[in-house]
Amino acid sequence: MGTNRSPQSPDPGLVSLTDIEGAAERIRGTVVRTPLIPDADLSESLGCEVRLKCESLQKAGSFKARGACNFLARLTPEELERGVITYSSGNHAQAVAFAAGLKGARAVVVMPTTAPRVKSDGARRLGARVEFAGTTSEHRRERAEEIATAEGLVMVPPFDHSWIIAGAGTVAREVVEDWPEVDTLLVPIGGGGQVSGCAAALRRLKPGATIIGVEPAGAPTMRRALDAGAPQTLDRIDTIADGLAPTRAGDLTYAHAAALLDDVVLVEDEDIRRAARHLMLRRKLVVEYSGAATVAALISGCVPEGTSRAPGTPSGPDPATPRNVCAVLSGGNLDTSLLGEILDPAAA
Repeated sequence: MGTNRSPQSPDPGLVSLTDIEGAAERIRGTVVRTPLIPDADLSESLGCEVRLKCESLQKAGSFKARGACNFLARLTPEELERGVITYSSGNHAQAVAFAAGLKGARAVVVMPTTAPRVKSDGARRLGARVEFAGTTSEHRRERAEEIATAEGLVMVPPFDHSWIIAGAGTVAREVVEDWPEVDTLLVPIGGGGQVSGCAAALRRLKPGATIIGVEPAGAPTMRRALDAGAPQTLDRIDTIADGLAPTRAGDLTYAHAAALLDDVVLVEDEDIRRAARHLMLRRKLVVEYSGAATVAALISGCVPEGTSRAPGTPSGPDPATPRNVCAVLSGGNLDTSLLGEILDPAAA
């Protein structure tokens, strides 16, 4: 498995189920309770029940709305009056713009010069001022910190904050409520906020469940951190999944991953393209490459087929236990210029 996770109780210093329940109350009626839909094709080919948690249909186009709305709901009136700022490859930027608009707060977002236009235009449409800085997460973080200091804005971190993680954890909470039989959850990893929150929720609600994070092979930030025993800064990122491409995992998200995940697997860009094509043609879902990573893991065989470990089993599959697998589709902000590439039969 690779994380050396103990099957004992989660570290009390991590985000708790109480934190996630509180976030669920704060964002209720603000974000969408996204559908959990079956994928008959994947279920048949893999020999297990596969369902898709469609955060691609979320407000502002991704799961990020959950963390952003929870964060802004916890700010004081004075902080909201000052305004907020964030740095993001695109989805968190739109989420913060969305959440700020609901609160009547000013929002500034710093995005990479390579950000898909659909994401920068989306942030503007939602009322944010968009700034561009460099091509890496460090470039945009440094610029955002400069602007925050100069203009007195409140920073809304993209992933490495307990309020953001707790908001993201409401995804797994909904999955368990809608499908109590789920025993395996696949979650994409960028900075690790979503997988941290989902793991924090699922580990408490279903202690025997298997939780697997999925990263692009060209941006293995969490996998590298787990292998090294601490977050590492990658020298190079090379993936089509722009939302899963930070150069370094967060300190808090790493702590959650090390304590709570069963594994982090890597998928190739070719399989991510195949997954996005499958979702569009077979499920009629528009999912960006980052959001399709979990389905890529299933298609490519990164996740063992058919069975999972029974509750309380430290490791290894239990052949007698059928698998009920949920793959989280984290976002749907697809650059329309990629439609031809996705629909190309050669991508199958």
